Amino acid sequence: MDIRSFYEKHRLNDQVARQAGFNPYYPLIQSALDDPLIIDGREFINLASNNYLGLSNDPRVVKAAITGLNEYGVSMCSTPVAAGYSELFSKTEKALSGFSGLAETLIFPSCYQANNGLFQVIAHPGDLVLVDRFAHSSLLEGIKTAGCRYRPFKHNDLDHLEEILKRSNHYNHVFVVTESVFSTEGSISPFREINELCLRHGAIPVVDDSHGIGVIGRTGRGILEHSGIHDFQGIYTASLGKALATAGGMIGGKKSLMDYLRYSVSHLLYSTAILPAALKALLQVLEIINLEFPMISARMWKYTRTLSGGLQESGYTLTGTITPIVSICTGDPVQTLLLSKEIYENGILGTPFIYPSVPEKEGRIRLIPGANLRPESIDRAVRIFHKIAKVTG
Repeated sequence: MDIRSFYEKHRLNDQVARQAGFNPYYPLIQSALDDPLIIDGREFINLASNNYLGLSNDPRVVKAAITGLNEYGVSMCSTPVAAGYSELFSKTEKALSGFSGLAETLIFPSCYQANNGLFQVIAHPGDLVLVDRFAHSSLLEGIKTAGCRYRPFKHNDLDHLEEILKRSNHYNHVFVVTESVFSTEGSISPFREINELCLRHGAIPVVDDSHGIGVIGRTGRGILEHSGIHDFQGIYTASLGKALATAGGMIGGKKSLMDYLRYSVSHLLYSTAILPAALKALLQVLEIINLEFPMISARMWKYTRTLSGGLQESGYTLTGTITPIVSICTGDPVQTLLLSKEIYENGILGTPFIYPSVPEKEGRIRLIPGANLRPESIDRAVRIFHKIAKVTG
């Protein structure tokens, strides 16, 4: 045994950051998600947050969170199965079910825990999981721990998926796993067609709607509304910390399965219940979306068109998104961090993705123009990107 070798083995490899002379990760935020955002005492245009609808610091949402604190205190100090399942918790689960069009939902401390814990319970040896090759790491990590066979299918490729399904009749159960909106590039899953393929071949669809709920669909209810799917027979997961502007994650689906998962998923059973303030705030967010989604959504989409159009005019290559995710294709990791450094020094916060989050030569910088930003901030961001393109291009 050698303690020194252990610590050497687990030393951070920051070679890419050193080559670029910049580490964009863990920025020290010193304000709420306002416009401007404050980092290290400087003002920034925040294009990094998943705060699509701009509701995280809405005064009504903040007031609701304070009400939750006053009614229940900071924490229930218990898991939901023991003493953490408050009346507020139950009310919020029911509200999420109604909002999403699901029979029943379970609320987790995070969607990462929901995705990780789900497959350990539902997938077994003798089962097969087919997963979109661009799916989020929380899904992949959960699948890999389940002890079943798994196989990626080509991104959003229905023909490839059907080809595999036709050859998979010998498995006990087959799951097809995808996202609604893919977080690094902004593409939307053809989920209506995927769901139909699953029904035709007896497979179980699983969709992560983290970047879809509150964003897509006529009234912002996510992928099931967007796809025109009623009486969903599959399994649904989503983050509550993106467009829904609070915290936590959810799993939804048929009541019988949710009853089973409620007593089976260790990530729910052994985690302290989500804070009451977050639940109260979430109820307020759902109410705002129900009443104001067309107006808020229109602002978000206007900003998206302005930003993506300006970037294309300046010569940037984008991923071709049809969602409010605007991703610049940047190439290798060093080039990605160098561009990230340029925009940071010019007062814009974006999210760089490098390997292993994306393939090694397919780095990108993701920009999300939240509806809480001011029009002049979006216009200034376009001018900054144009200036950078002239200097570096």
